[in-house]
Amino acid sequence: MGKPGGYRRGEQQPAAIEPVARICVDVPLAHLDRPFDYLVPDKYAEDAVPGCRVRVRFAGQLVDGYILERVAESGHQGKLAYLERVTSPEPVLSPEILSLARAVADRYAGTLIDVLRLAIPPRHARAEAAEPRAAAPPPEPPDPAGWARYPRGGAFLEALRGARPAHAVWQALPGEDWPARLAEAAAQVAAAGRGAVLVVPDHRDLARVHAACVRVLGEAGVVALAADLGPSERYKRWLAVRRGAVKVVVGTRAAAFAPVADPGLVAVWDDGDDLHADQRMPYPHTRDVLMLRAHASGAALLVAGFARTAEAALLVRTGWAHEIVGAREQLRAVAPRVTSIGEDDRQEERDAAARAARLPSVAFAAAREALAAGLPVLVQVPRRGYVPALACGGCRAPARCRRCSGPLALPAGGEDVPRPAACRWCGAAEAGFSCPACGSRRLRFVVVGAKRTAEELGRAFPGFPVRTSGADEVLSEVPAKPALVVATPGAEPFVPQGYGAALLLDGWAMLARSDLRAGEEALRRWLTAAALVRGAAEGGRVVVIADSSLPVVQALVRWDPVWHAETELDARTELGFPPAVRIATVDGTPAAVNEFLDGLTLPPSAQILGPVTLETRGQEEERERALIRTPRTDGRALATALHDAVAARTARKEPDLVRVRLDPLELL
Repeated sequence: MGKPGGYRRGEQQPAAIEPVARICVDVPLAHLDRPFDYLVPDKYAEDAVPGCRVRVRFAGQLVDGYILERVAESGHQGKLAYLERVTSPEPVLSPEILSLARAVADRYAGTLIDVLRLAIPPRHARAEAAEPRAAAPPPEPPDPAGWARYPRGGAFLEALRGARPAHAVWQALPGEDWPARLAEAAAQVAAAGRGAVLVVPDHRDLARVHAACVRVLGEAGVVALAADLGPSERYKRWLAVRRGAVKVVVGTRAAAFAPVADPGLVAVWDDGDDLHADQRMPYPHTRDVLMLRAHASGAALLVAGFARTAEAALLVRTGWAHEIVGAREQLRAVAPRVTSIGEDDRQEERDAAARAARLPSVAFAAAREALAAGLPVLVQVPRRGYVPALACGGCRAPARCRRCSGPLALPAGGEDVPRPAACRWCGAAEAGFSCPACGSRRLRFVVVGAKRTAEELGRAFPGFPVRTSGADEVLSEVPAKPALVVATPGAEPFVPQGYGAALLLDGWAMLARSDLRAGEEALRRWLTAAALVRGAAEGGRVVVIADSSLPVVQALVRWDPVWHAETELDARTELGFPPAVRIATVDGTPAAVNEFLDGLTLPPSAQILGPVTLETRGQEEERERALIRTPRTDGRALATALHDAVAARTARKEPDLVRVRLDPLELL
């Protein structure tokens, strides 16, 4: 072990038993990502337990740390410093979470201490000293009838009861009371004395799942963990889990690390939501964290949602997970009727401007019918500010580079000054574009974004209230009364009895995004909104303003996200996109990026794309991005190479920062 900084006071005596503590110090430097040995003073012999917080002197400064283990001897040949004090004897870092944090750091080329910052909340002394929470009694096994609609649902619950490490990808049926199903799955493992971790994207989903768990497990049987609780309440609830008083945890992203003892189930809802990707180093994704946790602990894993990501499809294709999907007759019984503009030629004859109009006649008709029936209508409007992209001028397919299949875009100022398109991944100019789908040589500049439609709808439907749900104010729930609810994707309010209709506007605003996941993300958002609508038997209608010939629109009309995910996975495998490969992005100044790439020792299979210039605002310093991709079999080698290169830079105290991300949701 390396020699820690500091000094040794001669009057202190080391502990008689296991006097050496191996400590992870809170220093965010990659070249110091290893434990350091310190002597434990005799006065802290009982309190300095593995997993507790301590203060040590490192390089002349007092820093925090965690004791990883106590040993009898140190491998360091020099003198060891004493740890300064034990901040708290509470063992907040369990062996399982330590192992998980190390695995996450290794997967994402990060450091252990960065992951521990995500996993362990800050200490709150008053909460720590409060009366411990009484342990909740095991619940009764829940009624499995809700899962009986799925052919493999009963088998999954049986695996949970038998403590078998089942891995499943669950495709929820439209209109499904998914919070209740997750609560029932958690109750199955809690009844057997094991723990469960349920992770959802945001606070609205958290409130619904927590309420469902309370109904099944009781108030004392579950805790909700979220960042907006406040430091005292959050730490109090987290301690109740760490001390074993509560077996079931529901929470947002950081809850994936909840210290549940003997986990029997870890589950993530809507894994395609970008809120599951942490924006702090080392940028882990909830789905991958739970996969690592399930693999290491033997817990069951459930990846659930109305849609399916290519990553989830890969789990099924490789046999690592089995799918839980409803039978087609069940789907037809509960799904709303979905119509896309352009689906029926006679529809265009009745409305010549149907393809271009923002609200064509079929959408007005669906809204009028729902309002007349006394039901609310959901209007989904894409967010503003998508990055402009280039598409084929003939068939509107996204324009891609013929060298690396990256997205084509115009350089800065390209809207006014004629310039050839360039790849945003490898930077190569594309002066002779030819669409591989239709052969057209024309490019179309797609300006995407959506205007607010609340005023337009108010004029079109006088006498009915118009409510909005978006960034400024997100509504959790609206009553089942006639109203127009305009919402941005992800902010759709819940209606207990279901909407009468949903209008999905400006499909091109999402489909034309210069993003690898544009189609997948559009379908996910559409399905999430459409799942809130009543079934076709009750008059439920969904109208999507998009070309019905597009595969993603066909998947929505047929309600077949499984087919779309498999098709998407096939296309990404052929083009060399995630999840078929692992990709890293390297961002920084041009000099820093080039120096970083020169110092990399990559596996032979690795391919470097770029670097290309990133768009900057104002007078910011010029920045570039390089992409590095490699087969999944060499993913660990890529992560190790990136970590070593970052460590070499921090050891040299390079002034220019370089940001490294593995498997980011957005490449450019």
